[in-house]
Amino acid sequence: MAKHDLDPNYLDPNYEPVVNHSENTPFHQVLAARMQRRTVMKGTVGAALASVMGLGLAGCGGDSDSSSTTNTSDTPDADVPTTELGFKAVPVSTANEIKVPEGYSSQAFLPWGTPITGSYPEYKPDGTNTGADQEQQVGMHHDGMHFFPIDLKAGGNSSTEGLLVMNHEYINQGALHASGATYNSNGNRPTDEVRKEIAAHGVSVVHIKQDSNGTWDIVFGSPFNRRITGGTEMEIRGPARGYHKLFTKFSPNGNRTRGTLNNCAMGPTPWGTYLAAEENWHGYFKTSAAERPREQVRHGVDGTSRYDWELAENQADAYVRFDVTPGEGSATDDYRNEANTFGYMVEIDPFNPESAPQKRTALGRFGHEGVIFAPVKEGQPVVCYSGDDSRFEYIYKFVSSKPYYAATAGGYLLDEGTLYVARFNEDGTGEWLPLNLNDADFAAKVAQAVTDGVVGSIPFDGFENQADVLVNTRLAADIAGATTMDRPEWGAVDPNSGEVYFTLTNNSNRGKEGYDDVNAANPIVENRTGHIIRWTEAGNDHTATAFEWDIFVFAGEQGTETVVDDEVIVSLTDDNIFNSPDGLWFDYNGRLWIQTDGSDAAPYQNNMMLAANPETREIKRFFVGPVGCEVTGVVTTPDSKTMFVNIQHPDGNWPDSSDPRPRDATVIVTRDDDGVIGA
Repeated sequence: MAKHDLDPNYLDPNYEPVVNHSENTPFHQVLAARMQRRTVMKGTVGAALASVMGLGLAGCGGDSDSSSTTNTSDTPDADVPTTELGFKAVPVSTANEIKVPEGYSSQAFLPWGTPITGSYPEYKPDGTNTGADQEQQVGMHHDGMHFFPIDLKAGGNSSTEGLLVMNHEYINQGALHASGATYNSNGNRPTDEVRKEIAAHGVSVVHIKQDSNGTWDIVFGSPFNRRITGGTEMEIRGPARGYHKLFTKFSPNGNRTRGTLNNCAMGPTPWGTYLAAEENWHGYFKTSAAERPREQVRHGVDGTSRYDWELAENQADAYVRFDVTPGEGSATDDYRNEANTFGYMVEIDPFNPESAPQKRTALGRFGHEGVIFAPVKEGQPVVCYSGDDSRFEYIYKFVSSKPYYAATAGGYLLDEGTLYVARFNEDGTGEWLPLNLNDADFAAKVAQAVTDGVVGSIPFDGFENQADVLVNTRLAADIAGATTMDRPEWGAVDPNSGEVYFTLTNNSNRGKEGYDDVNAANPIVENRTGHIIRWTEAGNDHTATAFEWDIFVFAGEQGTETVVDDEVIVSLTDDNIFNSPDGLWFDYNGRLWIQTDGSDAAPYQNNMMLAANPETREIKRFFVGPVGCEVTGVVTTPDSKTMFVNIQHPDGNWPDSSDPRPRDATVIVTRDDDGVIGA
């Protein structure tokens, strides 16, 4: 029986069992100590939120004349740019359509099944497209994406032609097939159904161009149009390349694997490539082993799989690999290590369609939500951040060993360096803890864990080498003493101040029996609304190992307040209530865009996207999606006049009322006067 038969929530990509049983300090306890012992009302339910002590972070000042927020902090310095939000806020909505501000227009673009390459097979509304068709069509469940100007490699910044690259996180089997997922009398899946499901995952690279009338379309026949799927051959790079825990029948030397799965957010690199994140990949694998290795236990790989791909009728090697049960021979005779080749950031060069995607193991193996790069500096290391999107997991930072030089920069910079994990202290300071066996403090903690013989509930006898540390990143972070967080998802770096922002989406287990309880200073029972945290690196140097943090905003209903030094900095109103912040992106003008993936119950209704001014904390709702969707993935053209927003898992028959199947799609948003989005 598949896991989704046992728990209907299992098909939700946010479903992940709590597998962190370490005793590391949870973030809510840190926040409790960080907060002053006074409360403000949260909406009409009478719950209370504690207030945050001010840190004086750069960009935190400013007066707002907006009625949607209250800001009483000091006026920012004159040289700090002010980011206006020049649109009228959009009300919440229950309509099965896109809502944008007055003076803006929207249209659906590149829905699931759109032919983009090969023989360009047409989408069939009856669900009878084959697996081979899907390998040539836009995948399902659009997520993170980026627009690469077509002339980027030549130093240009075209806003009328480029490569739109997007992730496809997971699938809706009921919509994908004519009659949903099926099984034969022996309990096996039809082979072509499995092939089609694997093909609907991954990444799409689409060459698009705007005509003289402003209409965007696919450049048919372009060599750049490409599908990367759950079956595409890929290279393993970095410290785990060639490590024996990645040996498989397909790649006996541990240098290659097939496919990328559950790609949520992403990250464009400073050298013009695309990093796709592998998030809840664990659910695609199953094992019948009585004892599971720690690489599987710490991630939740167990006796069931999400889609039962290992049960394909023809039992081809491409499908049985999802059963990671050890055979009687060695690791090169089976796929016991296949799951160890997933959980990474995957680099794709959209301008080189013949290149193999690269799994960058130095960035760690966990439930990557995405990756965000700090601004690069010539001759300095590359720095990037990533969140592990699961309850009670961590936030990480990677600092390259080699310096960045624009003329020669490439993915090799991500193969050598130090991976850190964050610890948030009670006094508003923080530390980056290195996960490196050459670091004396970390080595001492590892030695103590060996003496103890257990980490959390997992038996522990040490790490073989640095590759072992990275394959077991979560376990290494447990040992280092990182701060557990409430589902860290997308990150963003303010291009003006250098501050780093992360969404902490929610944690429904907070306060439940058996989990960390609430207290007077942090009374968010079963934290279902989330918040956004931010920090400044010491000396505004992103390679620093210390930082200062605060809370940018608490999500919630009307009246939810974020308080700094006794002053209400944000008080949510009808214009900006939101819950479960997920997607996060700074546009080229310094506006912060916040996307949600939360409850669609009142008062929030359909999921949405809001814009924020990081200096004043003014927040306005800009966009509301159709019924049942997650609003995820956002980018604009360099001139900021065309915005692309992704809609994932809509209900009903959006975007085409005549189509019986819902179709994930990208939405193009423009201003009717051809102006800058959000201004």
